Amino acid sequence: MAKALVVDDSKTIRTILARTLKEIGFEVLEAANGREALEVIEAEKTTVPLILLDWDMPEMNGLDLLKRLRETPEFSSMVVVMVTAQNDLDHIGEALEAGANEYVMKPFTKDVLVGKLELTGIQL
Repeated sequence: MAKALVVDDSKTIRTILARTLKEIGFEVLEAANGREALEVIEAEKTTVPLILLDWDMPEMNGLDLLKRLRETPEFSSMVVVMVTAQNDLDHIGEALEAGANEYVMKPFTKDVLVGKLELTGIQL
């Protein structure tokens, strides 16, 4: 079973995303901010092919984590989908420029999320 990491400071959002990912066959890991996510990623190494990542979080935001992942060769191929309330074109462009594979705006539906995951080419 493939693993996915959900990174969001909202426990409610993590729960919703985790439930959806489990329904489509993923084992789910969670982190409440970018620093926690880095710890999980370091511990799991390359066994986490998918990260769902919020933008606005304490300690290390999602964009900073995304940039860090893309700068680290061993993590640069992970599929990263931004799932965030940041919905203006500047933020979307900045995330895609930094290396996000897809961008999902909150609020979202299961169908939208699954559709975006399919666009990344990740095995569902």
